[in-house]
Amino acid sequence: MENSFLTELKARNYFNQCTNSNELELLMNKKKIRTYIGFDCTASSLHVGSLLQIMCLRLLQKYGHQPIVLLGGGTTRIGDPSGKEETRKILSEKVIEKNIKNIEKVFKIFLKTKNKKTKPIFVNNYKWLGKLNYIKFLREIGKHFTINKMLSFDSVKMRLEREQSLSYMEFNYMILQAYDFLELNKNKNCLMQIGGSDQWGNIVNGVELIKRHSNKRVFGLTTPLITLASGSKMGKTEKGAVWLDKKLLPAYDYWQFWRNTDDRDVLRFLQMFTDLSLERIEELKNKNINQLKIILANEATSMLHGKAAAVKAEQTAKNTFEKKSVGTDLPTLVLKKEQVINGINIIDLVTAANLSNSKSEVRRMIKNKGIKVNNETIESDKFSISLNNFSQENFLKLSHGKKHHKNSAFGPRPAAAASCDMAKTTQRQTTAQDRSIECGKAVGGFD
Repeated sequence: MENSFLTELKARNYFNQCTNSNELELLMNKKKIRTYIGFDCTASSLHVGSLLQIMCLRLLQKYGHQPIVLLGGGTTRIGDPSGKEETRKILSEKVIEKNIKNIEKVFKIFLKTKNKKTKPIFVNNYKWLGKLNYIKFLREIGKHFTINKMLSFDSVKMRLEREQSLSYMEFNYMILQAYDFLELNKNKNCLMQIGGSDQWGNIVNGVELIKRHSNKRVFGLTTPLITLASGSKMGKTEKGAVWLDKKLLPAYDYWQFWRNTDDRDVLRFLQMFTDLSLERIEELKNKNINQLKIILANEATSMLHGKAAAVKAEQTAKNTFEKKSVGTDLPTLVLKKEQVINGINIIDLVTAANLSNSKSEVRRMIKNKGIKVNNETIESDKFSISLNNFSQENFLKLSHGKKHHKNSAFGPRPAAAASCDMAKTTQRQTTAQDRSIECGKAVGGFD
């Protein structure tokens, strides 16, 4: 009999490989189990590159299993070499603890916390790793690992083959991760670990350690590495990470990230990153691609920011692109009056508005007629913006890009909609003391 959790896991393309999958299926048909996923806290927030693992935790809850969220207060102090070509920056203990608190808040948005049987268990591996006796650890745990096998793992081989430095501290990471699984198995009755495909070796180490140390059967499962149809890594854009922390990335920008999904990724992402049933996605698949993108953006944004924020973001985009007005939900960049009163160069404004990472790129945009002010194409990179460019309605619209149809190219940019505007809106406010200019952005758009 097929297990419902594993069936949907595979149907949503969450599944990569598993240890003893037949036995796991039998076990999950018999009882509800605890499963953990570990997250190192190298930043103050997770980004959408971690969203697949979070969706796995949500799916566990859906089928009555209990997720364990391991926040790596201990392993973050070491640094995971998997998939890295150089040593991670060592963070202070104060920063790590702050990161842990912030990241835990994200999980409490995505995961349900009211049902005692399925609410997430949060653990910090510094609780046990910070207390390890080195000699005792080597005698009880280290004896189960061979250097021969450790050298065979990709995280190690990659560094050595490229003659890149791999510290002894990093080399120990895989043992510490395996020990985490052992600790959770002993004290939390955790029977499975889930991780990205790059964690397979580390996960197998944990499975084998528990078998040798405790003579217990546990399981490891990995999710696939998610790449965009364009070939780039999920979670990053040319403007940086797509954060899951509301303070780091406003709802509108998050909505736009999903709205700008490459045509080729839309159906796949509806399966992977929304709660829509697979049956409903099948019904929707013949809809216009831009309608599907809006559905994806609304569903994904609702999950993190709430339905009201998703509706507001969609309306803001419509106002900005369809009605040629300014949406109320646009994030802002504030410029002082003195910055523009004598004129601000178009290149400086575009880069200040974070529409581009470099001035050379802006010059290229202008040359290709890809920059507009109030819907008028800018012909020269010497063009200056002054207060006179602001309308009576107190706004200035700064647009990056033209209407682009499928497969047409326009410089380095995110994988965009089949027809997509990239724009930024600049508004002016007057106060009793000073007058400032607010620049808000709207990336994406509608045909």
